[in-house]
Amino acid sequence: MTKRILVLLGHPDCRPERFGYALATAYAEAAAAAGHWVRRIDLAEIDTPFLAGQWEFESPPPPYILAVQQDILWAEHIVLLFPLWLGATPARLKALLEQVFRAGFGFEVGPKGWTAKLKGRSARLVVTMGMPAIVFRLMFGSHGLLALDKGVLRLAGLSPVRKSVIGGVETIGPKGRLRWLARMRRFGRLGV
Repeated sequence: MTKRILVLLGHPDCRPERFGYALATAYAEAAAAAGHWVRRIDLAEIDTPFLAGQWEFESPPPPYILAVQQDILWAEHIVLLFPLWLGATPARLKALLEQVFRAGFGFEVGPKGWTAKLKGRSARLVVTMGMPAIVFRLMFGSHGLLALDKGVLRLAGLSPVRKSVIGGVETIGPKGRLRWLARMRRFGRLGV
């Protein structure tokens, strides 16, 4: 089944020699070759200021954020790739998510709970990190990943949210990198 896929590279440095760039490219190219429609956003190409307060969060977003929102609304599947920095997403990626999800875009909270506005979409989170993946999961409870999964994506209605955790990124070597690139290509072909 052909899908509309948005690939968002959430690394503030999107130089082609970065492993995250290679992962995003592998996924996007394989998805397109398999017949999926693919759009790509690189965080490094978007000037994203930090929100200053609740008044700004509740106001309409600027035009370049509207464009990102339109890509999200267009997508049936969202792939978000990012490095783990200090246990969470990079600050610029967090700033982009705050900008995108402002003014009730992904969900609204009211007296009877919240209303998810992005139901019917799925996601894959791909996180790279220096520490071993098992340490991230067992000692740290994957908290940086779960905060994004449950506190943003699932709150907005995305499901399922699949996760790929690439630990020890500096030590996996060329063979390990090639294995991960092959996985991303497979995920891209399948649109998952």
